[in-house]
Amino acid sequence: MPAANGRPVMNILKKDPRLANNWKSKPVEELTDPEVLAMPDDEYMNDVQMAFFRRKLVALKEGILANAGETTEHLREDTVVVPDPADRATIEEEHALELRTRDRERKLLKKIEQSIARIDTGDYGYCDETGEPIGVGRLLARPTATLSLEAQQRRELKQKMFGD
Repeated sequence: MPAANGRPVMNILKKDPRLANNWKSKPVEELTDPEVLAMPDDEYMNDVQMAFFRRKLVALKEGILANAGETTEHLREDTVVVPDPADRATIEEEHALELRTRDRERKLLKKIEQSIARIDTGDYGYCDETGEPIGVGRLLARPTATLSLEAQQRRELKQKMFGD
């Protein structure tokens, strides 16, 4: 099993041949990850898959934006002055953690928007470095992927050897 970031990569998603033609009779809104994964390889990044991944990316974007609103409200509510230094430190640490999480989500939001733009241009699903298909399984796991697994592993190896 190849490793990425020092962790083993598990192939959890497997094609189920019984689902291979479900995409022909179901609306995009009702398709599941296993059904999209089971689609034949010669249908890679057809209109149905593009619409499926657009919906997935838009839902992810909406979830992040909703979380951002909750963070703003949460931080406003916790502005009460707490006299105990230990309690104040705990609250400040929770705020710092929440802000770091939102910063990561902000970066992910940018990648989501770039992925949606790639769908619009027809480049979605293909490796930036090699032009080869990224693969439905990888895109289901990481819808914002821009590199094939092999290209990503090469990049991580270079970063490990030579730094950023």
